[in-house]
Amino acid sequence: MYGTLKPGEANYKKYCAGKVVDVKKAFVEGKLFALPMGYPAMTLGNSKVYGYLLSFPNPRILNELDVLENYQPSRLPAENLYNRQIIEVYEPQSLSLGLALVYLMALEQVEQLGGFLQPDGWWSGCCLTAKYS
Repeated sequence: MYGTLKPGEANYKKYCAGKVVDVKKAFVEGKLFALPMGYPAMTLGNSKVYGYLLSFPNPRILNELDVLENYQPSRLPAENLYNRQIIEVYEPQSLSLGLALVYLMALEQVEQLGGFLQPDGWWSGCCLTAKYS
């Protein structure tokens, strides 16, 4: 997770606390943007986006996360705020951790919402989260 679901961020306690069985520092390939509404968006790209790989034992958590991310698999991608996609995740030393689900936003949507690039690949909305290192 690269945004509000990271440990220490606004939505972690409600959606993840007590439900996560493993947390690993990780990065993925993409581009990270901060949105004026106070949360981030990631698009496809070739920069590093830093966050955490969260592992859940119960796949039903996806139903809750889909609601949070305004994603419905039955809708056309353009009708969703974010779309779920499977991408490769890496540990800090660049070794693959395998594939994981991530919520991505279309670049056009990011631009319409006034997103601005986070060139260091890190987003924090509460200033309590220690920067990934």
